[in-house]
Amino acid sequence: MNYSMIRYILSCVLSFEGVFLTLPAITAGIYGEEQGLIYLGVAAGCIILGTIGRIKKPKSNVFYSKEGFAAVSLSWIVISLVGALPFFLTGEIPSYEDALFETISGFTTTGSSILSDVEALSHCTLFWRSFTHWIGGMGVLVFVMAVLPLSGSSNMHLMRAESPGPSVGKLVPKVKRTAMILYGIYVGITLVEIVALFIAGLNLFESMTLTFGTVGTGGFALLNSSIGSYSLAVQIIITIFMLICSVNFNVYYLILIRKPKEAALNEEMRCFLIIVFISAIMITFNIRDSFSNIFEAFHTALFQVASIISTTGYVTADFNLWPEFSKTILVLLMFVGACAGSTGGGLKVSRLVIVVKAIKNEIMSITHPRSVQKVQFNGRKISKDIVRRVLCYLGAYVIIALVSILIISIDGKDMTTNVTAVMATFNNIGPGLNGVGPVSNFGDYSVLSKIILMFDMLVGRLEIFPLLILFTPGIWKLPVRKPDRKIINLKSKE
Repeated sequence: MNYSMIRYILSCVLSFEGVFLTLPAITAGIYGEEQGLIYLGVAAGCIILGTIGRIKKPKSNVFYSKEGFAAVSLSWIVISLVGALPFFLTGEIPSYEDALFETISGFTTTGSSILSDVEALSHCTLFWRSFTHWIGGMGVLVFVMAVLPLSGSSNMHLMRAESPGPSVGKLVPKVKRTAMILYGIYVGITLVEIVALFIAGLNLFESMTLTFGTVGTGGFALLNSSIGSYSLAVQIIITIFMLICSVNFNVYYLILIRKPKEAALNEEMRCFLIIVFISAIMITFNIRDSFSNIFEAFHTALFQVASIISTTGYVTADFNLWPEFSKTILVLLMFVGACAGSTGGGLKVSRLVIVVKAIKNEIMSITHPRSVQKVQFNGRKISKDIVRRVLCYLGAYVIIALVSILIISIDGKDMTTNVTAVMATFNNIGPGLNGVGPVSNFGDYSVLSKIILMFDMLVGRLEIFPLLILFTPGIWKLPVRKPDRKIINLKSKE
């Protein structure tokens, strides 16, 4: 284990978080809020500690997958522990465990909250709360990768650990260049939505914070009614960008390099869009009697479908009051999630497509034993290793979900509340049903249940295995130093 390199990475992450924390401090200065001093103090502490941790350079810049997975997981834990301090120290969230819950929910782009009155928060806290979505959407280490002095293979270990999806590939030969391209696209989409919302009538603060929640597919809003109080134009813009950020960012790269045909042939994107529109149409006809016209019903249904499948979590209506058929569709969409390589969570459409094709091939191999079956995705053959990893992921997913539901059931809440609470946090969705529905929050859960749900948010965002590696005893063993071999002269001295 390359401990010095892990220490160096954590120090870099801490320094960057310190820089990010200066933004809410600036926001506080604009609005004349004294809470900004707390943010400035925490920012200074992060920068100082991060600088101290980087004074001693690591002896080796190369490390392997286990170090990469451990570094990513520890980085997310560190930024969450530190990022919760301003919430707690300002007194706006009096309990540290609640502040940590809110922060982890922000960085993992979950959007589940323990707050009952969001509108009581200061502007700087609202900004930091939403900005955590934007930081976590693409991944903090993907951002840091552009400046870390790592070899290409080591960079790839970090990207695999942090990027969502069954497989991660490089857009260009150099991983650092790939990270820069991804963040360039990410920043570009962010700026376009900010401008669009500003033109739609929102002020700059609202445009920025809602964009952070949309592009990062997080879902923290500025109002207790989430997005329901905004105009139709704002809701349509947010719907479009939730869907845009649910698609693999490789598609946008192909468009940028003028390969639109390859982008259009992306199988996962096509399946994703089909699921979205079929789900929206089914819900529209199921809830149409509650609206004045079919367009209003379709708009509401499409917004909620886009919000859930993209794992954003914004709401324009209390879908907890919808018919069971519509609620069931939304719960199923929680499992589906967005596309691999996007900012969304969930199982990912690509995994589900691969599993369905693997099941089909297994049936064909039973009925036609001599036939050669292979799984294809995007016109290419999928290796057995990728299929195996997808199936292992699903197995771990089910086990963690069931254990989590069992533990939080100790609090005595109903089954629907507990199941959807785990699904909402594990898949980084935000709201669930019943006690954790769109007009409720997670504040009533016990400390133990909140710890389990925080774990679910982290393990869901990091795709399970990077975080589970931290609990493997063998990974922390110090390397055994072999004794030096000495050449012994057996000839006797004359």
